Amino acid sequence: MFKSQRRVQIDDAQSESRPPKFDGDDSQDAARYDGDGDGAVRLRLSERNLTEDQEPFMGVKVRRKTSFHREYRGDYIDVPSHPYLMKILQKQGDNQVLFADKVLKFTGSGKMKRRILLITDFAIYVVDPETDSLKRRIALAAVDKMCLSELSDNFFAIIIPTEYDLLMASTRKTEIVTVLVEATKNAANYELEVAFSNSFEYHAGAEFVKEVQFEEVEAAEAFNFVQISGGVKTRIVRK
Repeated sequence: MFKSQRRVQIDDAQSESRPPKFDGDDSQDAARYDGDGDGAVRLRLSERNLTEDQEPFMGVKVRRKTSFHREYRGDYIDVPSHPYLMKILQKQGDNQVLFADKVLKFTGSGKMKRRILLITDFAIYVVDPETDSLKRRIALAAVDKMCLSELSDNFFAIIIPTEYDLLMASTRKTEIVTVLVEATKNAANYELEVAFSNSFEYHAGAEFVKEVQFEEVEAAEAFNFVQISGGVKTRIVRK
């Protein structure tokens, strides 16, 4: 499904560039929440310009019109132009970037943080763009499944049984799911489960579980609730 389109050599003399900006980009609308190697990186893109042309996604999840026929680009932040990202990948020995973009991550306490999500052929990276630091690296083999609602929101959870889970929001969630399913199949030789439900649980920390609840509402009603995304009310509650 994917193939290498270009190879980018790390240059130690490459000038430092600012972290990707979030203001005014798609990540700002992803969620609104008020509550609880060889020195090279290969960018693997679509072999046939994959597009999000299924309705609904995987036969279950409702899609927005803006996501129809959207081309999968893979790298939305130009990873090679950010030396700190290249350094992180090189240090870990990963040299193929399948996906890179800005996302919103929900912490165990319920706060929303801006992060960069990188998916390589072996691992998932969560990077803080403000401090240029790696916050977490998760081997693809450790991922058990992904959870999404059946509605047109932007949330998704990555379930990691041996650790705590990840809850994130992105306008490119369908591409993230597609890339992770394919990458896991190649790296760990098993089919990653993708579960759709309008309520699901995830381990927000080592000691506690939260439930994400989704409900479709009228747009006028939506502003009174915790999170709004395409007329979907989202609540995150501790179990």
